[in-house]
Amino acid sequence: MSKQEKLLAKLLNRQAGFTWQELTALLGGLGYRQLEGSGSRVKFDNGNPQAMINLHRPHPGNELKAYVKRQMIEQLKAGGLI
Repeated sequence: MSKQEKLLAKLLNRQAGFTWQELTALLGGLGYRQLEGSGSRVKFDNGNPQAMINLHRPHPGNELKAYVKRQMIEQLKAGGLI
């Protein structure tokens, strides 16, 4: 099992925590590039305007909230990436 597959499996596991670094690694492997916005706002672009992902970097902690994980799963499924 590759690192990407492990990260994807961890994202899909609703019980497991998922960190910001794991998310950026997963999205980078899926062809997204990270674009820093103002403050904690970050965009992930893969060249398709409909697949643009807008997030706030988690703070003060590093772990994604459950609703953000759900949104990421939905976005990646809608884009046909998982």
